[in-house]
Amino acid sequence: MRRKLRVAAYAVCVRDGQLLLALSRNDEGTPEWVLPGGGMEHGEDPYDTVRREVTEETGYRIAVTGLLGTHSNRHTLPRRGLRRAVDHHGVRLVYEGRISGGELRFEENGSTDLAAWHDLDAVPGLTRIPLVDIALRLWRERPAGGQGNHPTK
Repeated sequence: MRRKLRVAAYAVCVRDGQLLLALSRNDEGTPEWVLPGGGMEHGEDPYDTVRREVTEETGYRIAVTGLLGTHSNRHTLPRRGLRRAVDHHGVRLVYEGRISGGELRFEENGSTDLAAWHDLDAVPGLTRIPLVDIALRLWRERPAGGQGNHPTK
């Protein structure tokens, strides 16, 4: 089985009681709301990754105001066609960001279809990836260790 490590950086941007999200399509083509962010390029600092990804996906520039925490997940991706199954390990760095410039726009030829602000109270009703809830918990609770893998007890 092939092994793959992916490190990514995401931003929680809350303004006037609203969360900035981007719409992406999963492997089945179903649209899901995601945090703006994405994979780190080789040699890139994660701080620069989150700023670049937010701009690419939303049109906004952000000031990173803090590291909220990390989340790690591991799962097996099934074999597809001639490709072997993959033991995928994702490490996600979740930052807090404040909009510092730019204008809301949609990404062209990228991984997301559009970006939009959503009332925080409406987020639970959205079709979204689990990282959105994990990141919002980190943003609200700000755990001392910054570990987003396990729910608080």
